[in-house]
Amino acid sequence: MSQHRTTYARFSVWQRIEHAVLLVSFTVLSVTGLPQKYADSNWGSTLIAWMGGIETTREIHHIAAILLMLGAIYHGAAVTHKIWVQRVRLTILPDFQDMKDGFQAMFYNVGLAKNPPKMGRYTFGEKAEYWAVIWGTVIMIITGFMLWNPIATASLLPGQFIPAAKAAHGGEALLAVLSIITWHMYNVHIKVFNKSMFTGKISHHEMEEEHPLELEDIQSGRIGPRATDQGMQRRQRQFIPVAIVISVVLLTALYIFVTFEQTAITTVPRQEIEVLATPGP
Repeated sequence: MSQHRTTYARFSVWQRIEHAVLLVSFTVLSVTGLPQKYADSNWGSTLIAWMGGIETTREIHHIAAILLMLGAIYHGAAVTHKIWVQRVRLTILPDFQDMKDGFQAMFYNVGLAKNPPKMGRYTFGEKAEYWAVIWGTVIMIITGFMLWNPIATASLLPGQFIPAAKAAHGGEALLAVLSIITWHMYNVHIKVFNKSMFTGKISHHEMEEEHPLELEDIQSGRIGPRATDQGMQRRQRQFIPVAIVISVVLLTALYIFVTFEQTAITTVPRQEIEVLATPGP
């Protein structure tokens, strides 16, 4: 088979399913969340009306939030399994080389460097996106709980934390949407249409362009199929019961998260106040 037709495994089926869940939950959260942030604008109020009103919009937003948190719990378990059981290298961790690659890429793009940086399994941009998602998800979950359960929040923290959480929640959401539209869409769909998240495979040409160091490791035999040894089987037996217990705890916490109080779900209807004139002396 020629190198032009050679493909390499990039993402597993479960990673692609996880990405699909993130894609759906993020899209729904954006479509239902930003109109609430800008509810006083014409476009915001129009979108809310199209979605059935503010109550329906909030319910859809909450369902998407639950889906996002379920995905986060699964991702934590999957990453832990790779690190502890499979002993996978932590190639997603940023290091000093990523900073050097970023500067070299910038110099190459403006014509001040002859060659682009040679990067491994994850480029500096992919690492930045990944950790931005992790950081953003943590912020959204914390502030989302405060907005979803304002009475509980106010009983533990000063009341000023609630509008602060609202500002952080909306600001982080806007930043995430703009990042996806500009950075992610350009690098994955416009500059080159990367199909690996849909097919699970990446072409030889794309490996040469985006991940030449990983390609060198594969061709030299430094990276290959992981063999299942007795140590991995032992770690697997240790991992399963611990993962089940932690998952039950986190799922219980998620249930408490969404059922703790109902005050933030119902919007108080506009009240008509009749002002009575006070008779003069």
